[in-house]
Amino acid sequence: MKLRAYLADDEPLALDRLRRLLEETGRVEVAGATTVPEEAVSAMAQNPPDVCFLDIEMPRLNGFEVLADLAQPPLVVFTTAWDSYALRAFGAGAVDYLLKPIDPQMLERALGKVERMRGSAPPAQPGLQVLLRQITDSLRQTLQEYPTRIASRLGDRLWFLDLDKVSHFYAEDKLTYAVSDGKPYCVDYTIAELERKLDPSRFARIHRGTIVNVGWVREVASLPGGALNVRLKDSMQTDLTVARDRARDFKARAGL
Repeated sequence: MKLRAYLADDEPLALDRLRRLLEETGRVEVAGATTVPEEAVSAMAQNPPDVCFLDIEMPRLNGFEVLADLAQPPLVVFTTAWDSYALRAFGAGAVDYLLKPIDPQMLERALGKVERMRGSAPPAQPGLQVLLRQITDSLRQTLQEYPTRIASRLGDRLWFLDLDKVSHFYAEDKLTYAVSDGKPYCVDYTIAELERKLDPSRFARIHRGTIVNVGWVREVASLPGGALNVRLKDSMQTDLTVARDRARDFKARAGL
Protein backbone atom coordinates (compact mmCIF):
# COMPACT_ATOMS: atom_id res chain seq x y z
CA MET A 1 0.00 0.00 0.00
CA LYS A 2 1.42 3.36 -1.02
CA LEU A 3 2.32 6.00 1.52
CA ARG A 4 0.03 9.01 1.56
CA ALA A 5 2.19 12.12 1.67
CA TYR A 6 1.50 15.81 2.10
CA LEU A 7 4.07 18.34 0.88
CA ALA A 8 4.63 21.88 2.15
CA ASP A 9 7.30 24.19 0.74
CA ASP A 10 7.10 27.90 -0.02
CA GLU A 11 9.22 27.45 -3.16
CA PRO A 12 7.05 26.25 -6.09
CA LEU A 13 10.01 24.81 -8.04
CA ALA A 14 11.21 22.80 -5.05
CA LEU A 15 7.64 21.60 -4.41
CA ASP A 16 7.21 20.44 -8.01
CA ARG A 17 10.56 18.65 -7.99
CA LEU A 18 9.78 16.83 -4.73
CA ARG A 19 6.37 15.75 -6.05
CA ARG A 20 8.02 14.37 -9.18
CA LEU A 21 10.72 12.52 -7.22
CA LEU A 22 8.13 10.96 -4.90
CA GLU A 23 5.86 9.88 -7.74
CA GLU A 24 8.81 8.34 -9.59
CA THR A 25 9.51 6.03 -6.63
CA GLY A 26 6.16 4.29 -7.12
CA ARG A 27 5.87 4.13 -3.33
CA VAL A 28 3.99 7.33 -2.64
CA GLU A 29 0.61 8.89 -3.35
CA VAL A 30 0.86 12.67 -3.01
CA ALA A 31 -2.37 13.49 -1.18
CA GLY A 32 -1.81 17.24 -1.30
CA ALA A 33 0.76 19.99 -1.60
CA THR A 34 0.93 23.68 -0.84
CA THR A 35 3.22 26.69 -0.71
CA VAL A 36 1.09 28.23 2.08
CA PRO A 37 1.89 26.88 5.57
CA GLU A 38 -1.55 27.75 6.97
CA GLU A 39 -3.13 25.58 4.27
CA ALA A 40 -0.85 22.72 5.30
CA VAL A 41 -2.10 22.92 8.90
CA SER A 42 -5.74 22.89 7.81
CA ALA A 43 -5.35 20.08 5.28
CA MET A 44 -3.41 17.77 7.59
CA ALA A 45 -5.77 18.41 10.50
CA GLN A 46 -8.77 17.42 8.37
CA ASN A 47 -7.18 14.45 6.60
CA PRO A 48 -3.93 13.32 8.27
CA PRO A 49 -1.38 11.82 5.85
CA ASP A 50 1.06 9.03 6.62
CA VAL A 51 3.95 11.45 6.26
CA CYS A 52 4.53 15.13 5.71
CA PHE A 53 7.51 16.47 3.77
CA LEU A 54 7.90 19.86 5.38
CA ASP A 55 10.16 22.79 4.57
CA ILE A 56 11.52 24.58 7.64
CA GLU A 57 11.90 28.15 6.41
CA MET A 58 8.50 29.41 5.28
CA PRO A 59 6.80 32.80 5.68
CA ARG A 60 4.43 33.42 8.62
CA LEU A 61 4.71 29.84 9.93
CA ASN A 62 7.95 27.85 9.84
CA GLY A 63 7.93 24.07 9.71
CA PHE A 64 8.15 23.67 13.47
CA GLU A 65 5.16 25.99 13.95
CA VAL A 66 3.14 23.96 11.44
CA LEU A 67 3.71 20.83 13.55
CA ALA A 68 2.98 22.71 16.78
CA ASP A 69 -0.42 23.73 15.38
CA LEU A 70 -1.42 20.10 14.79
CA ALA A 71 -2.99 18.18 17.67
CA GLN A 72 -1.58 14.92 16.26
CA PRO A 73 1.38 15.61 13.95
CA PRO A 74 2.05 12.94 11.30
CA LEU A 75 5.42 11.40 10.66
CA VAL A 76 7.55 14.20 9.26
CA VAL A 77 10.56 14.50 6.99
CA PHE A 78 12.04 17.99 7.04
CA THR A 79 13.46 19.46 3.83
CA THR A 80 15.73 22.50 3.64
CA ALA A 81 18.72 23.88 1.75
CA TRP A 82 20.51 24.76 4.98
CA ASP A 83 22.17 22.21 7.28
CA SER A 84 22.01 24.36 10.41
CA TYR A 85 18.59 22.99 11.44
CA ALA A 86 19.50 19.30 11.66
CA LEU A 87 19.69 18.96 15.44
CA ARG A 88 16.50 20.96 15.92
CA ALA A 89 14.72 18.80 13.34
CA PHE A 90 15.57 15.53 15.05
CA GLY A 91 14.79 17.09 18.41
CA ALA A 92 11.32 17.78 17.05
CA GLY A 93 10.85 14.10 16.26
CA ALA A 94 11.60 14.12 12.54
CA VAL A 95 11.88 10.73 10.83
CA ASP A 96 14.56 12.16 8.55
CA TYR A 97 16.11 15.40 7.32
CA LEU A 98 16.78 16.01 3.63
CA LEU A 99 18.98 18.74 2.22
CA LYS A 100 17.93 20.43 -1.00
CA PRO A 101 18.44 19.74 -3.81
CA ILE A 102 17.09 16.40 -2.62
CA ASP A 103 19.10 13.35 -3.57
CA PRO A 104 16.89 10.47 -4.84
CA GLN A 105 18.87 7.90 -2.83
CA MET A 106 18.44 9.89 0.37
CA LEU A 107 14.74 10.19 -0.42
CA GLU A 108 14.49 6.41 -0.79
CA ARG A 109 16.21 6.03 2.58
CA ALA A 110 13.70 8.38 4.20
CA LEU A 111 10.77 6.52 2.64
CA GLY A 112 12.14 3.26 4.02
CA LYS A 113 12.16 4.74 7.51
CA VAL A 114 8.62 6.02 7.13
CA GLU A 115 7.37 2.64 5.87
CA ARG A 116 8.92 0.87 8.86
CA MET A 117 7.27 3.32 11.26
CA ARG A 118 3.85 3.53 9.57
CA GLY A 119 1.12 1.91 11.60
CA SER A 120 3.19 1.64 14.75
CA ALA A 121 2.52 3.80 17.76
CA PRO A 122 4.65 6.94 17.62
CA PRO A 123 7.38 7.11 20.25
CA ALA A 124 6.33 8.89 23.40
CA GLN A 125 7.37 12.51 23.26
CA PRO A 126 6.04 14.22 26.35
CA GLY A 127 5.84 17.95 25.97
CA LEU A 128 6.34 17.83 22.19
CA GLN A 129 4.19 20.90 21.59
CA VAL A 130 6.16 22.81 24.22
CA LEU A 131 9.42 21.69 22.60
CA LEU A 132 8.23 22.82 19.16
CA ARG A 133 7.32 26.23 20.54
CA GLN A 134 10.71 26.49 22.24
CA ILE A 135 12.44 25.67 18.95
CA THR A 136 10.37 28.31 17.18
CA ASP A 137 11.17 30.91 19.82
CA SER A 138 14.85 30.05 19.51
CA LEU A 139 14.71 30.47 15.74
CA ARG A 140 13.05 33.84 16.08
CA GLN A 141 15.71 35.00 18.52
CA THR A 142 18.46 33.99 16.08
CA LEU A 143 16.98 35.37 12.86
CA GLN A 144 20.22 37.23 12.18
CA GLU A 145 22.13 33.94 12.06
CA TYR A 146 21.96 33.74 8.29
CA PRO A 147 23.23 30.63 6.49
CA THR A 148 26.94 30.33 5.84
CA ARG A 149 26.72 27.61 3.17
CA ILE A 150 24.48 26.66 0.28
CA ALA A 151 24.08 23.29 -1.43
CA SER A 152 24.71 22.57 -5.10
CA ARG A 153 24.41 19.27 -6.94
CA LEU A 154 27.03 18.20 -9.48
CA GLY A 155 26.01 14.92 -11.05
CA ASP A 156 25.57 12.44 -8.21
CA ARG A 157 27.53 14.58 -5.74
CA LEU A 158 26.24 17.21 -3.36
CA TRP A 159 28.59 20.15 -2.87
CA PHE A 160 28.42 22.76 -0.13
CA LEU A 161 29.62 26.23 -1.08
CA ASP A 162 30.86 28.65 1.55
CA LEU A 163 28.89 31.83 0.99
CA ASP A 164 31.97 33.90 1.86
CA LYS A 165 33.53 32.54 -1.34
CA VAL A 166 30.46 33.13 -3.53
CA SER A 167 31.06 36.35 -5.46
CA HIS A 168 27.58 36.55 -6.99
CA PHE A 169 24.45 34.69 -8.06
CA TYR A 170 22.83 34.98 -11.46
CA ALA A 171 19.82 33.55 -13.27
CA GLU A 172 20.04 32.12 -16.77
CA ASP A 173 17.70 29.85 -18.77
CA LYS A 174 15.36 29.39 -15.77
CA LEU A 175 18.22 28.18 -13.56
CA THR A 176 20.15 29.96 -10.81
CA TYR A 177 23.91 29.76 -10.38
CA ALA A 178 26.27 30.63 -7.54
CA VAL A 179 29.74 31.67 -8.70
CA SER A 180 32.59 30.54 -6.46
CA ASP A 181 36.27 30.59 -7.43
CA GLY A 182 35.14 31.74 -10.86
CA LYS A 183 33.01 28.62 -11.45
CA PRO A 184 29.19 28.54 -11.68
CA TYR A 185 27.30 26.03 -9.51
CA CYS A 186 23.59 25.41 -9.98
CA VAL A 187 21.49 25.97 -6.85
CA ASP A 188 17.87 25.11 -6.17
CA TYR A 189 16.65 28.66 -5.50
CA THR A 190 15.35 31.54 -7.54
CA ILE A 191 17.00 34.96 -7.24
CA ALA A 192 13.94 36.24 -5.36
CA GLU A 193 14.14 33.38 -2.86
CA LEU A 194 17.85 33.96 -2.31
CA GLU A 195 17.21 37.64 -1.72
CA ARG A 196 14.90 36.70 1.17
CA LYS A 197 17.22 34.12 2.70
CA LEU A 198 20.69 35.67 2.46
CA ASP A 199 22.19 38.18 4.86
CA PRO A 200 21.14 41.60 3.46
CA SER A 201 24.24 43.24 4.94
CA ARG A 202 26.42 41.02 2.72
CA PHE A 203 24.33 40.28 -0.37
CA ALA A 204 22.55 42.87 -2.50
CA ARG A 205 20.22 42.28 -5.41
CA ILE A 206 21.49 44.58 -8.15
CA HIS A 207 19.37 43.43 -11.06
CA ARG A 208 16.30 41.30 -11.69
CA GLY A 209 18.58 38.33 -12.26
CA THR A 210 21.68 39.12 -10.19
CA ILE A 211 22.73 39.20 -6.53
CA VAL A 212 26.25 40.31 -5.60
CA ASN A 213 28.34 39.65 -2.53
CA VAL A 214 29.32 43.23 -1.63
CA GLY A 215 32.53 41.95 -0.06
CA TRP A 216 33.69 40.95 -3.55
CA VAL A 217 33.22 44.39 -5.10
CA ARG A 218 36.52 46.01 -6.05
CA GLU A 219 35.31 49.20 -7.73
CA VAL A 220 32.13 50.99 -8.78
CA ALA A 221 31.62 53.28 -11.78
CA SER A 222 28.63 55.33 -12.91
CA LEU A 223 26.88 54.48 -16.19
CA PRO A 224 24.65 56.70 -18.34
CA GLY A 225 21.07 56.88 -17.12
CA GLY A 226 21.84 56.30 -13.45
CA ALA A 227 22.94 52.66 -13.57
CA LEU A 228 26.24 51.49 -12.08
CA ASN A 229 28.99 49.11 -13.13
CA VAL A 230 30.65 47.04 -10.41
CA ARG A 231 33.89 45.19 -10.97
CA LEU A 232 34.57 42.20 -8.78
CA LYS A 233 37.91 41.23 -7.28
CA ASP A 234 37.79 37.72 -8.71
CA SER A 235 40.40 36.37 -11.11
CA MET A 236 38.21 37.32 -14.10
CA GLN A 237 37.58 40.87 -12.84
CA THR A 238 33.92 40.26 -13.59
CA ASP A 239 31.80 43.30 -14.45
CA LEU A 240 28.17 43.42 -13.32
CA THR A 241 25.51 46.07 -13.91
CA VAL A 242 23.49 47.60 -11.10
CA ALA A 243 20.08 48.57 -12.46
CA ARG A 244 19.14 52.21 -12.09
CA ASP A 245 16.23 51.45 -9.75
CA ARG A 246 18.55 49.47 -7.47
CA ALA A 247 21.53 51.83 -7.49
CA ARG A 248 20.56 53.77 -4.36
CA ASP A 249 19.96 50.61 -2.32
CA PHE A 250 23.23 49.11 -3.53
CA LYS A 251 25.18 52.21 -2.54
CA ALA A 252 23.68 52.05 0.93
CA ARG A 253 24.56 48.36 1.26
CA ALA A 254 28.10 48.97 0.04
CA GLY A 255 28.58 51.99 2.29
CA LEU A 256 28.95 54.44 -0.62
